[in-house]
Amino acid sequence: MSISEKIQKIKKELPTGVDLVAVSKTQSHSKIKEAYDSGHKVFGENKVQELTEKYEKLPKNIRWHMIGHLQKNKVKYIAPFVDLIHAVDSEKLLKEIDKRAQQNNRIIDCLLQIHIAAESTKFGLSENEANEILLRKEEYKNVNIRGLMGMATFTNNNNKIKEEFDFLSSIFKKYDYFNTLSMGMSGDYKIAINCGSTMVRIGSTIFGARNY
Repeated sequence: MSISEKIQKIKKELPTGVDLVAVSKTQSHSKIKEAYDSGHKVFGENKVQELTEKYEKLPKNIRWHMIGHLQKNKVKYIAPFVDLIHAVDSEKLLKEIDKRAQQNNRIIDCLLQIHIAAESTKFGLSENEANEILLRKEEYKNVNIRGLMGMATFTNNNNKIKEEFDFLSSIFKKYDYFNTLSMGMSGDYKIAINCGSTMVRIGSTIFGARNY
């Protein structure tokens, strides 16, 4: 099955109101272009250097999402063009995004990353930390906090994954101005959709194994 066919198949399976981010990290320009030529315009990258390089070389109407852990000192490189930053995991990072967005005369859409997994290696805010930030969101004139993102534990235990996604969904529902809940990847996106996800991040199911 071609990349184009895989994208169309996934899109047909997704319920109305669930958006697809094609995760293109480590994938070649030609594979991304094939997905783009099929009509798909939203791609996710997790490394700033790779993201900026692809932005330079690929069609300018691609909507690039930064889905990986973002270091403060790298924000300036993506601030001129990034469409959505998924992984805002500290207020310091949010302040930096706000500053760089202002310099570029932009308002940058962001999601707060909540730590829902059992692994301590994954990044994210606690529910209380996120709430503290949201109480002060008016201070950030150049960011638009659209919702939440989370990554479930890497496990075959579907009940555990569902529990984590349900927890994230319960926080999301507390804020009536939120419109984006980014949860679910190739291995668990169907569970995520059942738990209320509005945006899934799918890479290997579309592009095959990553090229490291």
